[in-house]
Amino acid sequence: MPTLKALHIIFVVSWFAGLFYLPRLFVNHAMAEDDATRARLALMEHKLYRFMTPLGILAVALGLWLWFGYGFSGGWLHLKTALVVGLVGYHLYCGRLLRDFAAGRNTKSHVWYRVFNEIPVLVLFVVVFLVVLKPF
Repeated sequence: MPTLKALHIIFVVSWFAGLFYLPRLFVNHAMAEDDATRARLALMEHKLYRFMTPLGILAVALGLWLWFGYGFSGGWLHLKTALVVGLVGYHLYCGRLLRDFAAGRNTKSHVWYRVFNEIPVLVLFVVVFLVVLKPF
């Protein structure tokens, strides 16, 4: 089980790196004024999304494996699971935003993306405190 925990943490950290950086690319894309920059950012976004998706799948899969190994008890774990489900939704929504940019259908401002970019940071804070403190 310690090996599974270590792998879970590695994949979670890697997935979060993508969740932090992809919306930051969206900020720059929303601000881009020339076609060459937009095309370069769209390519970067696409490659990052393709890279981070398997990391997220592995993070969730290993988390489920740990869940079945240790059991599902404690209110903190219920909240953590709900937050992870929310992160999966966030990840999938990022894919939709990516497709909108690629098709030239973005309607959101760079300011909106700056706020959107902070969501995984807040979730990470809560999840880490839940896992370490197990407050309920």
